Amino acid sequence: MKHVDKVSKKIIVIILSLCLLVPSIIQASISEKDSTEILTKFGEAMSRVAERVKPAVVNISTTRTVKAPRLPFLDDPMFRRFFGDPHTPQKRKVTNLGSGVIAAPDGYILTNNHVIDGAEDILVKLADGREYKGRPIGMDSRTDIAIIKINETNLPTVPWGDSDKLRVGEVVLAIGNPYGLSQTITMGIISALERSGIGITDYEDFIQTDAAINPGNSGGALVNIKGELIGINTAIFSVTGGYQGIGFAIPSSMVKNVMDSIINQGRVVRGWLGVQIQPLTPELAKQLGLKDESGVLLVDVVEGGPAEKGGLKRYDVIVEYDGKKTDNPFHFKNMVASTKPGKAVEIKIIRNGNLLTAKVTIGELPIEPQIVSPAQFENSLRGVSVQEVTDEILQKLGITKKIKGVLVNNIEEDSPALGILAKGDIIMEVGRKPVADVKEYNDVVSKIEKGQNIILAIMRGGVPQVLTVPAR
Repeated sequence: MKHVDKVSKKIIVIILSLCLLVPSIIQASISEKDSTEILTKFGEAMSRVAERVKPAVVNISTTRTVKAPRLPFLDDPMFRRFFGDPHTPQKRKVTNLGSGVIAAPDGYILTNNHVIDGAEDILVKLADGREYKGRPIGMDSRTDIAIIKINETNLPTVPWGDSDKLRVGEVVLAIGNPYGLSQTITMGIISALERSGIGITDYEDFIQTDAAINPGNSGGALVNIKGELIGINTAIFSVTGGYQGIGFAIPSSMVKNVMDSIINQGRVVRGWLGVQIQPLTPELAKQLGLKDESGVLLVDVVEGGPAEKGGLKRYDVIVEYDGKKTDNPFHFKNMVASTKPGKAVEIKIIRNGNLLTAKVTIGELPIEPQIVSPAQFENSLRGVSVQEVTDEILQKLGITKKIKGVLVNNIEEDSPALGILAKGDIIMEVGRKPVADVKEYNDVVSKIEKGQNIILAIMRGGVPQVLTVPAR
């Protein structure tokens, strides 16, 4: 009996196992069918999104003239003996390809600033093959956004999406013209949000995606599964120049603010607080007697600026701005910039261990200073371009002291000052005469003779120096 019982038990176990296995096999078959249907529907949905968005994405081709580098053999005495001295610089036309997104039916097109920067001619090609000459309406190098316009109406557009509601992992499509291949669509996900500190632009709040982005995609559309514009593709991280799974797009919220400002006011209007800030490190938090490192540290306050008028001081730690918590200097900078000038905002700070609330009326960030053309001087400072020194420039250079002068913006290759002055130098005196702004600099330099050496007082890296630019 014991032997029979053991056999019976084995049979029962086998039957029970089969009963459990059969539903699993049936379930697996059903799941496979469902998966196929889901993937089919997903593919059809992506195709519909692509068909809806593609007509609003354009190809942008630009041309500009560049000066060819001077060949070394042109300075060879033997060459000059037979062929003379070729003073005329060689010039050539350079073509650049990019993408754009039709933002309004009456011909306004979004793209990147670097796509059209310095362009002499802009050619816009629509998805249906029509071509138009584009003209720049506004350019903003600080966000790498530009607006161009073509003379056409009833153009297809992409509906705006809300980039502030995006989540990591969402499926997205990138549409553009990589390597000139029109209407190319790639798919990926949102890899990260609020990427900053990359060094691409002044105001960074990038969407990171693994959708394939390559040269020529710049200015193209990044859309969600609803076909809504959530970003403008602008850059890639690559050691080869091609796709490596890390692309960056400017969020639609920032793009729309810049576009509306350019179209409605003719320039980009940004909020200004008048402070210099830096991250709050654990060491600084300990020195300031703080319990954690949350917040942004004020290292300087501009005299007479909105922050000073609102009662903010050096060593204050900003933990909340207009109802939003902040612990990243880049995000804080973006929040201030997107605030309309004249708006009163509440700023929560920690001062001496106490949580305080300051009410500050936001000012307007000064307009980008104009660069003085170097062509107007014939002395040893010819070829040197300068611009006004602003509080923001001083902040970037790490100079907390309020100084007057002009910033060296560029030095041409044939300038006598090349190798003596450098970009980022602040010229405070020319020929022992103070120059507080571009106008004074222009007046002083224009009176210096062609063959005269020029003594300068400058600030370089926060350190004052005196140097001489010899006449050549």
